[in-house]
Amino acid sequence: MRVVVQRCEEAKVTVDGKVVGQIDKGLMLLVGFTDTDMSKEIDYMVDKVINLRIFDDENGVMNKSLLDTNGSILSISQFTLYGDASKGRRPSYTKALSGDKATILYDEFNSKLKNQNVNVETGIFGAEMKVTFTNDGPITILLEK
Repeated sequence: MRVVVQRCEEAKVTVDGKVVGQIDKGLMLLVGFTDTDMSKEIDYMVDKVINLRIFDDENGVMNKSLLDTNGSILSISQFTLYGDASKGRRPSYTKALSGDKATILYDEFNSKLKNQNVNVETGIFGAEMKVTFTNDGPITILLEK
């Protein structure tokens, strides 16, 4: 499981010109799965994401988590996180989990985030999405389990 975590001032995702998910201050997540991912990877990643101390405290030090700041999450499914471009010029996506299996894990991931009292907005799995956001910092962290 791979998650790109980006601290943001705001973020939104549109499908066919309609906003389907939108947040103010918080985290914009790109989420990808591979064939060895299961619930234990999701549990690890949920804990890591919500407790990652990348928000400023009163002294301007990154010492607060999403939970500490009552931030929101925009979660976007992203199979291309498992793109392998080591050979040739066209990435191979054979390491990305197939859509029918990945959607189950993606739904589980978002559900477990919501169970931690986090406001979670999402795109539409498998749709052609347009994601816009203002990266705050910029802060971008790659998590992998």
